[in-house]
Amino acid sequence: MSKSSVNHGTQSVWAGELQPFPHGSHTVPIFSTVTFAYDDLQAWHDTSTGKQPGHIYSRNSNPTVSVLEEKVRVLERAEAATSFSSGMAAISNTLFALLKPGDRVLSIKDSYGGTSKIFLEFLPKFGIDVVLCDTEDHEQIESEIRKGFKLVYLESPTNPTLKVIDIQRIARIAKEFDAITAVDNTFASPINQNPIELGADLVIHSATKYLGGHSDTLCGLVCGSKELVNQIFLFREINGASLHPETAYHVIRGMKTLELRVLRQNENAMHISRYLEQHPAVSAVYYPGLESNTGHTIAKKQMRGFGGVLSFELKGGYSSVETLLHNLTFLHLAASLGSVSTLAGPPRTTSHVELNEEQRAGLGIPESLVRYSAGIENAEDLIADLDQALNLIKY
Repeated sequence: MSKSSVNHGTQSVWAGELQPFPHGSHTVPIFSTVTFAYDDLQAWHDTSTGKQPGHIYSRNSNPTVSVLEEKVRVLERAEAATSFSSGMAAISNTLFALLKPGDRVLSIKDSYGGTSKIFLEFLPKFGIDVVLCDTEDHEQIESEIRKGFKLVYLESPTNPTLKVIDIQRIARIAKEFDAITAVDNTFASPINQNPIELGADLVIHSATKYLGGHSDTLCGLVCGSKELVNQIFLFREINGASLHPETAYHVIRGMKTLELRVLRQNENAMHISRYLEQHPAVSAVYYPGLESNTGHTIAKKQMRGFGGVLSFELKGGYSSVETLLHNLTFLHLAASLGSVSTLAGPPRTTSHVELNEEQRAGLGIPESLVRYSAGIENAEDLIADLDQALNLIKY
């Protein structure tokens, strides 16, 4: 059977695990070791120099971690993958591995707050020119790319306003002008979207979110061509933002149910978005699955599902946000997403806590916005919970 024809749900379980494990272990063993011993100096040297497969030191590679990397590589239809200690480590290592002083990088205004901080503060300190475009203005993005860039960094859907970028369209013109296209695919997950199949060169995941799925571990992953991933791996190898094997095991275990969780979360987010559109206390709902969403047509073209995260604005400003969030039962006020349990909060404490109110406003993120990551609970219970809390809002 062709591996390319195997469903994502099956690959979430089996990719990277078709080979037998030591002693017939049914689950992936955790190789909790710093170093790997060799009886023969020549074999040790050949492994160290890449002449034969194997592991020498867990900062570089580890058998448990390799299983996770292979699993995500297969799910994203990539040539190679490498891992990191967190999602931000994956993002920052990718940018610093591929960019040097004098290079130019293009991105969008609606990316995650931590990513925005790298673009707004860190990269300029190293002499790297950054241009941020209006997220949904594809003509502006294309016009800028024609001026010459080393890297085009996209996020779709975006965090927290769920804007959608036509990845295929932008990747096509980036390739025409010899720019690398990297896409943060965290919000979509490989179940809903595969940017490499749309022309992207690199795909980045905060595996802390949907891949792990239980808010109990930090992890980042990058997939793409062997050439680019190797450059990023070599930087990470020395930079030291390595993934611990026990963490890799937790993400592998979480990924066994990835498709089941994501399909349920897609369904819940859609039901909740439709409900919120009709509530008088809600002034706007942002979810690419809604026909009213500005990115719906593009999302329908490039996504198999629309994800488990939505955001919405409330009438009455931040005081309404406080009223809502303080009166919900089935929810954690927490700064993450993609968990089996519902998580929510305003950008000032979640996606854009690194930025001040003025900076958030400049990026089009109002203080009246709530980011809501639907869990796998029953949708009717989540909606009933939202309904009783929303009805308490005075505006």
